[in-house]
Amino acid sequence: MSDRNHAFSSDEPPEIQVHPHDCYHAVIDRCSTLPPLMTAVVHPVDVHVLAAVSDAVLENLITPVLIGPAGRIEKAAATADLDLSKWQIIDVPHSHAAAEKAVELAVAGKVKAIMKGSHHTDELLAPIVARDSGLRTERRLSHSYVMDTAGYHKWLIVTDAVVNISPDLCAKADICRNAVDVWVALTEESRMPKIAVLAAVEVVNPAMQATLDAAALCKMAERGQITGCIIDGPLAFDNAVSPEAAREKHIVSPVAGDADILITPDIEAGNILAKQLTFISHADAAGIVMGAKVPVILTSRADNLRTRLLSCALAVLVCKARDENRIK
Repeated sequence: MSDRNHAFSSDEPPEIQVHPHDCYHAVIDRCSTLPPLMTAVVHPVDVHVLAAVSDAVLENLITPVLIGPAGRIEKAAATADLDLSKWQIIDVPHSHAAAEKAVELAVAGKVKAIMKGSHHTDELLAPIVARDSGLRTERRLSHSYVMDTAGYHKWLIVTDAVVNISPDLCAKADICRNAVDVWVALTEESRMPKIAVLAAVEVVNPAMQATLDAAALCKMAERGQITGCIIDGPLAFDNAVSPEAAREKHIVSPVAGDADILITPDIEAGNILAKQLTFISHADAAGIVMGAKVPVILTSRADNLRTRLLSCALAVLVCKARDENRIK
């Protein structure tokens, strides 16, 4: 479906670089044969959120369950000139109650994904990570940005740019595991993904915690504590994505210059890198939180149409991969 047929797509900024968006279209096409994902949309009281939901419905990616103050949802829909008659609305008094209701529906199996609406991410995730939520797993929650940029030859996953502020070694191990699941769902490739653990340098420096964590993650993968991937690090960003830079520094590694997944040292590094790729390099992007029993779709008002749709499509593929027991 053409972008111009979607709600609120007319204000999308024009692309200023050559980018065929082949990866984006391939993912949307894969989802075209799959049923839409029953999705709890939490506190959708903003025009942009409802427009994103409408776009995803038009592409047959989700069947929304709108949870929030019904009056505010209907007012936003009227502003956006959207007909909500075919969508289920669950009236709750505020955003906290909306997040709790979404968790309740997910635990009961009535929805298979949760989508962020017009509220803060921590407010959405709090009832999911609560000890008695029913959605927790043995893993820590983490966010993955899936990127397709004209400057790189394949999908690139950047993590964690949203959830974990200053992850320790155990958290980084789960960030790796969650990112591998995203990659498996996204690509369906038989090979193992290559994970580059980023730091400012490519040697272990006891004064730089990121390099120590990188070395430990490599050993954990070697000993089978992290499986299904190839990990190397520490690697500086240029060595992770540029074969020329890796050769210049005499780095011999199956990961250097060909990474599929980038593990950043903290949320600042991850957030800056991801937003540089989207706002300056104009990458197509998708955002998803893994580690719970259902995927959590994260979109924001700054996201363009492709990002909103690709995030929903990624959730569809994650659920498909789980149903097929290819990921946890």
